[in-house]
Amino acid sequence: MAMTILYPVGKQLYVNLTNRCPCNCTFCIRNNGDGAYGSDSLWLEHDPDFEEVKAAFADYDLSEWTELVFCGFGEPTEALPLLLQTADYAHSLPGCPPVRLNTNGLADLIHGRSTAAEFAGRFDVISISLNAGTEAEYMAVTRPKWENAFAAMQQFAKEVKHHVPKVMFTVVDVISKAEIRAAQAVADAAGIPLRVREYTAD
Repeated sequence: MAMTILYPVGKQLYVNLTNRCPCNCTFCIRNNGDGAYGSDSLWLEHDPDFEEVKAAFADYDLSEWTELVFCGFGEPTEALPLLLQTADYAHSLPGCPPVRLNTNGLADLIHGRSTAAEFAGRFDVISISLNAGTEAEYMAVTRPKWENAFAAMQQFAKEVKHHVPKVMFTVVDVISKAEIRAAQAVADAAGIPLRVREYTAD
């Protein structure tokens, strides 16, 4: 059975590059099934290589989509070289729409270096999962591999906003109103907009 590397969500085309993730979020859609938004299974037999990604793109006309979104069943920056190579390739194709990255913002911890500058010219929007407004709640909800993940995520956001036209934080509306207010305060302090996303189990 073919791996699902690209999958449509409404008028947006999503890119699924890896199943690896350094977090184990309590509300992760992977807990609900093997797909999202009616897609085929997003569990990959292996991380695809660039040739497999190019073959997947061959089945789509990018001009038919309003946005290309890197967001699958794992954290896209786990596959950072392939992520950047794929973004470059997408821009080379006719009719490439705006390109967005949905990320947990932990690329610096994953790769042991500052990565913000590597996203310049490749992404129009980066959406970072803030998930909570306090470190204690973030650790409880996100359950990352690193104790300093909350601070590292915020530092990445502050750096990457100098390289990408639009950066936003997101939280899911399953958290309390008090936690959303705390998240808004974190976002305001960083000078980054906050988007409250509706939780969906699909």
